[in-house]
Amino acid sequence: MFYPEPIAKLIDAFSRLPGVGPKTAGRLAFHVLRMKEDDVLDFAKSLVSVKRNLHYCSVCCNITDVDPCRVCQDKSRDASVICVVQEPKDLVALERMKEFNGYYHVLHGAISPMEGIGPDEIRIAELLKRLGDDTVQELILAMNPNVEGEATTMYISRLVKPFGLRVTRIAHGLPVGGDLEYADEVTLSKALEGRRELS
Repeated sequence: MFYPEPIAKLIDAFSRLPGVGPKTAGRLAFHVLRMKEDDVLDFAKSLVSVKRNLHYCSVCCNITDVDPCRVCQDKSRDASVICVVQEPKDLVALERMKEFNGYYHVLHGAISPMEGIGPDEIRIAELLKRLGDDTVQELILAMNPNVEGEATTMYISRLVKPFGLRVTRIAHGLPVGGDLEYADEVTLSKALEGRRELS
C-alpha cells in the first residue's frame, strides 16, 4: 500500500519513536490527520519547544527549563544526601512520593557493554565533581533492578569509596500484590537478599 508522501513521512517519523511499530505509527499518523489544525499546530509547537527550551541542569543533570533546576534551587532540601537515578522520569517518580528531601543526580543511562555504553557515556564525571567538598555525607543509588542497573551501582560504589561517603541503595524485591511465579531471577534474588526478620 502506498500513502501520499506527507502521510508516509509522518508514519516514518512516528515509527522512529521507541516502542512504536509500523501499525501504531500508521494509527498515530491517521489520528493526526483527523485532528483539528489548531491542535496539530499546538502539538508541533510542543515538540519544537521541548527541543529549544529544555537543557540539562548544570548541577544535577536533570532536564530543565531553568538553570539550576527547581530542585537544585530549593535550599530547604538536605544537602548532605544525593540520590542517584538513571533517568529524569525516575526523579519524577521519587518526587511524586514526597518522601525524599535531599538532592538528585541524573545519569541519563546505565553502563551497558552490550550496547556500547560505558562510564564515560553517562553523567558519572559530573557526579564526582559534586562530591569534591564535605557537604555530601550519603549517596543513595537508585538504579533499576536489572543487569545494567546492577553494573552501574557496583561501578559507582567502588568509584566513590575514597570519598568516605555512606553509600546505600534502594531496596529491591517483589512488588506488593505480585506473584512469585511471574518474578524474574534478579527480582527474586534481590527479594531474598533484602529479607528482614519479623518482629
